[in-house]
Amino acid sequence: MKREVKICGLRTAEAAEHAVALGASHIGFIFFPKSPRNIEPDDAGRVAERIRGRAKIVAVTVNADNDDLDEIVSSLKPDILQLHGSEDPDRVLTIKAIYGLPVMKALSVREASDLERIDAYVGIVDRFLLDAKPPAGSELPGGNGVSFDWRLLDALDGSVDYMLSGGLNAENIGEALALTGASAIDISSGVESAPGLKDLKLMDAFFDAVRRAEAVVPRSGSKT
Repeated sequence: MKREVKICGLRTAEAAEHAVALGASHIGFIFFPKSPRNIEPDDAGRVAERIRGRAKIVAVTVNADNDDLDEIVSSLKPDILQLHGSEDPDRVLTIKAIYGLPVMKALSVREASDLERIDAYVGIVDRFLLDAKPPAGSELPGGNGVSFDWRLLDALDGSVDYMLSGGLNAENIGEALALTGASAIDISSGVESAPGLKDLKLMDAFFDAVRRAEAVVPRSGSKT
């Protein structure tokens, strides 16, 4: 794979191993009780051991406190912490100081002004994950199967390292990459047959679609 691909919300060794065999660069485990993809730290640790060293292991949390993070880090031994809540730059700095791990900060996007939030985190986080704002009434900050207007990213500074997320699937990934040239992508609900249930055939179709897109769309943000 030319691009980094993160499969998020995994709960079984079968799904994790299949994702890695297809070329996934990152495997994400979600620690958020309201999510249908929630997993206990000990269970995530057992799954992660099956693929450790073949893909980066990402712990996805939402406004987790230090006690929760202690348990997650101890059980999972992640390579990256993904903060998908309202964590401000000071909280990010505190987490990095405590755990000594790279941090990916998720930011929700609906309109151009939402990208202005990036500035406060530049030089603090190691990467951004740009996701769509959740629909009204959703209790989930991500994994809602909705996308944002990818053309908004035309205004993004080329030095910003980000993963594109939000509503991606085999049908639209070609358009998403053509419009953004994103070098890293994240998918969760787009490879599920039901909320929280990863579908191996949908994973196959997604990676096939990414490879087809890579034949015509350059990597690293360039669209020319």
